[in-house]
Amino acid sequence: MPSSTERLNLTITTTSGDLQAQVDVPTNLIPITNIVPVIRSLGDQAQDLEIANTLQTGKTISCQKGCAACCRQMIPISPPEAFALVEAIHTLPQEHQDRIKENLAQTHLRLQMAGLLPALQDLANSPRQQTDEDLDSLNRAYYALRLPCIFLENEICSIYAHRPAACRGHLVSSPAELCQDMVNNPIQELHIPIRAATILSLLWADLTGGPVRLMPLPIACEWANRHQDLNTPTWNGLELMQKAMDGLGKFLQQSFAAMAHKKTGD
Repeated sequence: MPSSTERLNLTITTTSGDLQAQVDVPTNLIPITNIVPVIRSLGDQAQDLEIANTLQTGKTISCQKGCAACCRQMIPISPPEAFALVEAIHTLPQEHQDRIKENLAQTHLRLQMAGLLPALQDLANSPRQQTDEDLDSLNRAYYALRLPCIFLENEICSIYAHRPAACRGHLVSSPAELCQDMVNNPIQELHIPIRAATILSLLWADLTGGPVRLMPLPIACEWANRHQDLNTPTWNGLELMQKAMDGLGKFLQQSFAAMAHKKTGD
């Protein structure tokens, strides 16, 4: 069936201000992966709003091509992004796929040796809703290993156009050299008005009745390959977008509540 789209003009009040966004949404029956670039686009446009706010204060964005300090963090991936990532990998030249496969095997070995692999796999497969407390110690232990992302080549992302939503939000206004130790240095990260990975996870939970799942990147591809049967259903694109917007509304409500709490110090 030929694909058709409808352009939506959206006005969204975010914690970085009012966002006037445009997204092209498929109107026919689509798999969950087809909504991923739409939500990422929304996140990118919201991030542009925050970047503009930052530049207006006289600050600059330190992140540049080849600066890959943030590519050694534990990147959270939503289930829809995991499926989309596997699809994107399959479109790459075979030698590139082979390099990614080897990088993934080496990363799994390092994680196994560090005793982190079982805990990370549990994050991807547990039926229980994970909390920030569950993730904090794992985030720190993962970062301490300084593992380069499986897609990193010569300190440059080799799948930049397909990079996960969480990667797109890693921007700082502090000096780039401070990012070599983001635990102990005073890093000034830009606020993320819309976390697309979280929105996609909320959408997945709504569609499947499961927990809001965010998986560590090295485990996500493995999970997606093992659960390809979950990537076969299709939904009307506009209805899928509406569900995603419902999740965005929940996310923004929590964001504004957290901001109010921070201001009052309660």
